[in-house]
Amino acid sequence: MYRTMLVAAFALLLQSLAPGSNAVPAQTAYPSMAALEQYLMPDKKAEIELARTAAPASISGNAEVMVLGRDGYTTAANGTNGFVCIVERSWGAASTEPEFWNPKIRSPICFNPPAARTVLPIYLMKTRSIVAGKSRAQVLSATDAAFAGGQLHAPAPGAMCYMMSHQQYLNDRGKSWHPHLMFFVSGDAAKTWGADLPGVPVMAANDPEERVTIMMVLVGHWSDGTAMAVDGH
Repeated sequence: MYRTMLVAAFALLLQSLAPGSNAVPAQTAYPSMAALEQYLMPDKKAEIELARTAAPASISGNAEVMVLGRDGYTTAANGTNGFVCIVERSWGAASTEPEFWNPKIRSPICFNPPAARTVLPIYLMKTRSIVAGKSRAQVLSATDAAFAGGQLHAPAPGAMCYMMSHQQYLNDRGKSWHPHLMFFVSGDAAKTWGADLPGVPVMAANDPEERVTIMMVLVGHWSDGTAMAVDGH
C-alpha cells in the first residue's frame, strides 16, 4: 500500500519534471505568464528562510541563499560551504509543463557545490529570460544556444540537491509531495542506475531540455526532522 501511494504521488511529480511531448498543452489554467509581482516574494527575509528549509540546518545554515528580484536571482546571504539554496518558481519545470506559469509554485531547493556550478546556472539563465519578458519558446531557444555555445554545461560528477522542505509547493496536483534528494546525471541515464525497476528506490525523470536525467530518492523525514506521514505530509 505504501509503495503504491508513493508511485501514484511520484507520477504527479513526473508530470512537472518530464518534458513529455514538444507541444505546449492546448488547455491549461496557466496559458501565459502572470504579472511578475505574483512570482515575487515581497518579504526577502521570508524567502531566505523558506530557501533554507530545503535542507537540514547543518547544511542550509551555512549555504549561500539567492532570492528572486525583478532582474533575476541575486545573493541575499553569503555562504561558507559551497551549497546554494533558492526557492525555485514554476519555470524550473520543462517548457511543456501545463503549470510552467503557475505563480503559486514555491520549491525550496539546496544545490551541493557541483550542482551549484553546473546545474543551477541553467535555471538562473532561464529566470533572466523570464523576467525580461521572453516566451517559453524563446527561453528554450536561449537555453539550447547556451549549451551549443558552451555557456551551459553537463552536470558535474556528484551533482545533487536537497528538496526536503515541508513548505514546498511543487504544483497544484502534488503540492508538497515527499521529502527527497535529487541527483543530476548527464543524458538519458535511467537504465544505468536501474531506476524505476521493481524494488529499486531510485526514480528517474529525463529532461532533454536541460540535457539531464534527474534521479530521485525519497527520504523519511523533512528538513526540520519531523517524520513524513504515510500520505507524504
